[in-house]
Amino acid sequence: MIKEFKDFITKGNLVDIAVAFVLGAAFAGLVGTFTSRIVSPLIAMIFGVPDLSGTMVFGDIDPATGVEAGSVGAFVSSLINFLIVGFVMFLVVKAYNKMKPAPAPEAPAADPEDVVLLRQIRDSLAK
Repeated sequence: MIKEFKDFITKGNLVDIAVAFVLGAAFAGLVGTFTSRIVSPLIAMIFGVPDLSGTMVFGDIDPATGVEAGSVGAFVSSLINFLIVGFVMFLVVKAYNKMKPAPAPEAPAADPEDVVLLRQIRDSLAK
């Protein structure tokens, strides 16, 4: 059982997935910071508000944080974050698919046994 577990862990695909997960989490943090520190303030400046997450707020005020329960601006910020991550992942997958080697052309399928037999009969009748 330990040997099977070791084989499972050391498979290339599992290691690739683990590395991709760690890189994806780091990239999501990077994009989150980019969105919250650069994109959202720029959009807020365009609309003349101090903070995008503080725009179009609604609901009761949470006593623990002092912030309203809902915020359309925070949703817009998260949506921008999602679109950036999604677009970059699209580009990564597209580049990966372009780098993959083309599949080898399939060899022509052998004729079924009955076709071969019929050809032999045809050839012997032709003689």
